[in-house]
Amino acid sequence: MTKTMPIRNGALHLAPSMEEVQIRLKEDFAAVRIATIELCQPLAIEDYVIQTAPFMSPPRWHLGHTSWFFEMLLQRFMPEYKIHSDAFLYYFNSYYEGFGARINRQKRGAVSRPTVHETLMYRTRIDGHCKILLERLPTLPEAREAARLLRLGLEHEMQHQELLVYDIKHLLADEYKPLTVQEMPRPAVQVQGDVEFAGGLFELGANADEHEFVWDNEAPRHKVYVNDYALDKRLVTNAEYLEFIHDGGYTNYRWWLSAAWDWVKAESVQAPMYWEQQGDGIESAWYIRDYRGLRRAENNEPVQHISFYEAAAFAKWRGKRLPTEAEWERACTLDANGSKQAFPWGNGTLDAQHGNFMENSLWTASEAGSYPDGTTASGIWQMTGDLWEWTTSDYAPFPGFTPQFDEYNDKWFINQKVLRGGSFATPRASMRSTYRNFFHPNERWMSSGFRCARTL
Repeated sequence: MTKTMPIRNGALHLAPSMEEVQIRLKEDFAAVRIATIELCQPLAIEDYVIQTAPFMSPPRWHLGHTSWFFEMLLQRFMPEYKIHSDAFLYYFNSYYEGFGARINRQKRGAVSRPTVHETLMYRTRIDGHCKILLERLPTLPEAREAARLLRLGLEHEMQHQELLVYDIKHLLADEYKPLTVQEMPRPAVQVQGDVEFAGGLFELGANADEHEFVWDNEAPRHKVYVNDYALDKRLVTNAEYLEFIHDGGYTNYRWWLSAAWDWVKAESVQAPMYWEQQGDGIESAWYIRDYRGLRRAENNEPVQHISFYEAAAFAKWRGKRLPTEAEWERACTLDANGSKQAFPWGNGTLDAQHGNFMENSLWTASEAGSYPDGTTASGIWQMTGDLWEWTTSDYAPFPGFTPQFDEYNDKWFINQKVLRGGSFATPRASMRSTYRNFFHPNERWMSSGFRCARTL
């Protein structure tokens, strides 16, 4: 019996031959590696080496680290390959204890070597050897394993493209001039209210053998029980969040978890990240500074750069709560008949009209009510792209979890919360409705937002 498997974007086809896998990997390798360079192209040479905060990394490091990852594969699958430099291994390693000593993350911007030129030359060298490896792929003794890890390397680099968007924003904000910036889409409708869902059993997650690629933390699919609940049709907007601020949201302990209240006081938090208050007294107003410039905060765009602490506080103030990841995925993937599908609109190709991803070149979240082609059967908007959405679920392994790659996802199963949905900085090719992102509850430097839920 011929095995079938869904590939990227949900389209079904026969399990590919190694030659078909090789062709796809060659195409994707070229596209992904170019996309990383294009993100850095508007930078000045000085921008590549700056580290503006402990949680961000210099662009030079991202360029080198994504090449370091492929160099580890070259070392394994090409016996004649010689490591480029021990110093590069030390600087471009990330958090992998199994690959030797590495520089402290907070000191990645404290050294000037390798230079930017040396890093780009290193990247070119790795690209050349990877092309040789890809040519050999069908003849390798471990061809399937090499293909799997090469695909993992591409998915890993797409994650770093999103991280680059975050880090460059922290470094330059509106001083960065992207190669392409598209007009914001006009909202199709004004979206209000929520959708009620009856409880029941739901299959959460994905099965790895049914897709071209899923991260190990998304699998295996397993049954969970969900109680009756309602989920907001849209993300919370900047204008709505401004009401919370004006109502003293950051000065009233009633809305905050204990650790969150300690965080608010210790960090003197008054508003989301990248918000600025300008003017005095009655003339005072909040503004947002980002890739698209400086503009008033009273707008219909989803609020972003929000921590879990802030999202939970707002939800409590509103008389609601945040959803669990099971509630979120169930609302995202159920069709009109109650069956699970790949995306909110079905199992077809994920295209630009379905949501706001990196390739849309908006450089921020689109207004509530945009992308009508991406709505769910139940009438929920913008569940793919725009912003990663906080859930109340702790980041933990699903029952039956099996790691794909040591020290990648498995070592972080503690003290973090799950986010779902992707963002405007997520490459479209890496997006799935089962994708589980995760961050600590106080973090907000990423493109994070939220929608509220309520228990019925």
